[in-house]
Parts: sequence; C-alpha cells; structure tokens
Amino acid sequence: MIDPVTVEILRNKVAGLTDEMHYHFYRSGYSTIIRESRDFSCVVLDAEGRLITAPPMFFHGTVYRHFCARVLATHGDTLAPGDVFVSNHPYDAGLPHVSDMGFVAPVFAGKRLIGFSGSIAHKADVGGTMPGSTSANATEIFHEGLLLPPVRIRAAGSPCPDIERLILANSRQPELVAGDIGAQVAATCMGVTRMEELAQRFGADTICEAFAAILKGAADELASAIAELPEDSASAEGFMDTDGVELDRMIRMAVTVTVKNGRVLFDFSNSDAQAKGPINLRPSMVEACCFYSLIGCLGPDIHFNDGCRDVVDFKYAPDTITNATAPAPVSSYQMANLKLVDVILEALSHFRPERAVANAGSSGALLINWGKGGRPGQSNLQYEILGSAYGGGFGHDGASCTATHLSNLHVTPIEILESEYPVRVTSFELVPDSGGAGEFRGGLAFRRAYELLAGGTVIRRYDRAKCPPQGVDGGKAGRASRFVIKVGTTEERVTPASGRFEMKAGDRLYLESAGGGGYGDPAKRAQERIARDIAEGYVTADAAKRDYGK
Repeated sequence: MIDPVTVEILRNKVAGLTDEMHYHFYRSGYSTIIRESRDFSCVVLDAEGRLITAPPMFFHGTVYRHFCARVLATHGDTLAPGDVFVSNHPYDAGLPHVSDMGFVAPVFAGKRLIGFSGSIAHKADVGGTMPGSTSANATEIFHEGLLLPPVRIRAAGSPCPDIERLILANSRQPELVAGDIGAQVAATCMGVTRMEELAQRFGADTICEAFAAILKGAADELASAIAELPEDSASAEGFMDTDGVELDRMIRMAVTVTVKNGRVLFDFSNSDAQAKGPINLRPSMVEACCFYSLIGCLGPDIHFNDGCRDVVDFKYAPDTITNATAPAPVSSYQMANLKLVDVILEALSHFRPERAVANAGSSGALLINWGKGGRPGQSNLQYEILGSAYGGGFGHDGASCTATHLSNLHVTPIEILESEYPVRVTSFELVPDSGGAGEFRGGLAFRRAYELLAGGTVIRRYDRAKCPPQGVDGGKAGRASRFVIKVGTTEERVTPASGRFEMKAGDRLYLESAGGGGYGDPAKRAQERIARDIAEGYVTADAAKRDYGK
C-alpha cells in the first residue's frame, strides 16, 4: 500500500511537470493563438489514458481519455518508446473540433507502459472552405479542414515527415502550423522525458500505484460531496441564436440532472436534433461542461481528474445537438459549450441554490484574412479569441471583460495586433449599462473597434444577439451582443452575431460582447453598490433610476 505522503509528492510533481510543459509550449509558439491567446493544454495520463491533474484549459481535460482509447485500440500492440501520435478528429478521437490538434506519446519504464504525455492546441489553419478553418456556416465536417485519425507523427523516436507534409499541404498558414507543431511535439516529449526520470527515481510500481490513488481520491472526494445533495431531479433549457445556417431557427439545449444513490446522472435526451451548422457537440465536450458545472456547484476545492467519472453518468439521444453524428460540423463548439454550461448550472442550482449564478456572456472569435495585404514578414491571418462577462451570483457581481467558464483564454494585446497586422484598434472599453440589473449586477460587456488599413475577409463567430444572457431569481438579462460593420458610412449596419464579410481599406467595424445576467431582485441592490457603479461609470444615472428605482 502506497503511503499518502508519496501520493501527494507525485501529484505535485505531475502538476509541476504540466506547468513546465505549458510554459515551454507557450514560449515556443509561433501563432498568436498559442503565444497570446494560449489556446492549448498539456497533461500527464496513466497507462489507460486517464487524466491525473486538470489543465488550465479545463474543457480539454475530458478529451484525452477518448483520444488515448482510440490510440490503444488501433495501435496498442505496437506502441514503442519514442512514438508520438497525432489526431484532430472529433468523431474518431473526441477532439473538440478539427482545428484542435492533439498529440500523445506513451511513457515506458523499461518495457512497461506507465502512462502518456499529451497536449492539444488550436492550429491557425488546417484547410477547409474558410480561412482559419473555423467556419460559422459549414454544413459538414469536411468543410472544416483536413481530418487525421490517430496516426504516428514520430515512430520509435524517428520523425514521420510525410504526415507533417500532408498537414502543411492542407494549410493556408504552413509556416505558423509547422512552428506550432514543432513546439507542441517538443512539449509533449518533454513530458515523456520527465516522467521517465520520475519512474527511475520512484520506481514504476510506485508511479502506477500513486496514479491509481490520485484517481480514487478524486472519485471519493466527489462522491462525498454528492452525498450531501438531496436526492431529486431538476431540468433546465436554454437557446442559442442560430446554428449559422438555418438563421431563423433557435437551437434548444436541455438537461435533466438526477441525484440518486450517491451518483449524478446528466440526461440530454430532450435536446434538439443536431444542427445543420457547426454548433454541434461531441460527448467529450458535453462531459467537460458537466464536470465543470458540477464542481462549480459543489465547491471549487474539489480535485478533478478522470477518477471523477466513477460517480457520474451521462445519457444522450442519437443525432442530437449534444451527441452529433458524422459528418455534422462542429467548429463553433465553444459557443455551444458555454450555452450548455448556463443550462447545466441552472439545473444544478436546484440542489445548491446558494451556488446559483446568472448566464454569462459566452465567448467568440474574430478572424481577418488579409490575403496579400498583410504586413511583410508577418502572418496574413489575424485570429482573436474574445471573452465577455460573468453573470451575477449569490453575494457577488459578475466579472467584466474576461474569458468565461471553460476556456481561461487571453485576449490578444492591441500592441501585438497593430504591430503584426494592417489594423488599428480605435477603442477597447467597457459598455455602461450592459450588465443585467439585479441585487447583484451582471458583468459588463466590452466594445472593441477596428479600422482596417488594408482590404480583407472578416469572419465573426459569436452568439447571444437574439438570446441575451438571462438573469436568475428576479435578475434581468444582460445586454445582447452586437457586431456592426461599415461604421460611419451610409452602409453601416448591425449584422447577425456570426458571418463572413468582405471589407476594404478604411472600413471600420466594432463588436460588443454580451453582458452577464443579473442575480436577484434589482430593488434589493444596496444603495452603496449603485453609487459605486455610477461613480465608476458602470451604470449611468438614468439607468440606475430606471432599473433600480434609486
């Protein structure tokens, strides 16, 4: 029996190792997606591909088990030291979307497989019909880029150059993709090297026993927290604006959460049929939404790893938005993830009302393909990932201008954009009165405005224009999102939240994220909070009188 001190030492060794992998990858990335937004994760897994400690990009954590299961099923008999496998396949390997490329490498102690090192990272372009590969209106996954089932990109330590040549031949940004692949493989192999060193120091048996204990510990911890909940069921639903293709159809997500016999069941059977557009989800993403929301409901100190699967069940209907069937497109999955989190949190608030929180403002992306008009020596694809605001919750206002819930991504700094692309950012500011009114106010939306210094194709992917973030317990909805093009001209117009637009030099545009929903009756908001909001410019005096009567 392994002692608990050794278990904690190895848990922290693994956590420190993944931080080291993360740091080196971030510092070595070529694209702004890696070095600015940090849209990637690095992990250590056991010999069955089970996650040991959660990465900062939480929603990647549930993917690796599916990816490794396919590697073991298709290549398990031939795994060798020095192998590295790559895949970006949402259906075959559970990756979030085609732009997310995963790498896993087996870790051996002698001839014994003791685990895997892994990483997942968004690539600048992997082909498909749209620059950046993340289309707002794809109708099948083949529109979204090259598909790679799990295959070796290194075999027994030797590179497989044909695989990389195949990837780069399908990319509009081969230099960026090649640089990021090199950094990602190096970070993944660093994990292998460090794990081999730990095995030499502690022994393979100790490593494997510690991993089993860490996984069981998380299962026991979660089971103990679930045991404190009342046995009951609760349902909730929410809507997305559109799937990007059927523009008049709102997409319904629904969940029923049941707590019984020390377990939690998440049932998504009543969600809408899968969409024609790219907002469909695979189970690996739905699992991430569930575990994130469950831990948020039960308490932030609960450890997450794949041991948590032992006390949680999932139920899906086939061909639905939460369990899509190939070749349904999935490239705008994160907008769907964040709507689903709102829905799950609403259902879970029935069990822990004091942990209830209003809807957040989601996440989105802005891409500008500059073509031949880009700056010399720089990429011609500007790719930004943008957050929004949290909803208010019991005892606290929502945070403003931040990544929400699952992603933990960073906004690209203005200085980077203006130095690398022919664009000027003319404003980046909070939007007064955009947070939903409530006893605890929703976080504020932001406005980011641009002037194009060259012509380009602008691609916007977002949600919450028709269905703004809802308040809870009497709180009001946050302000809906907006995307406005041709600003200051006779052609100025508000567009749908997602779309593709051809723009020319001198054109101006701006985007506004959605504001967070409010929590509780606005009439109960403390006067000192309202006074501070007015002083800080978060709420105007007129809105305070209208919304709060004060």
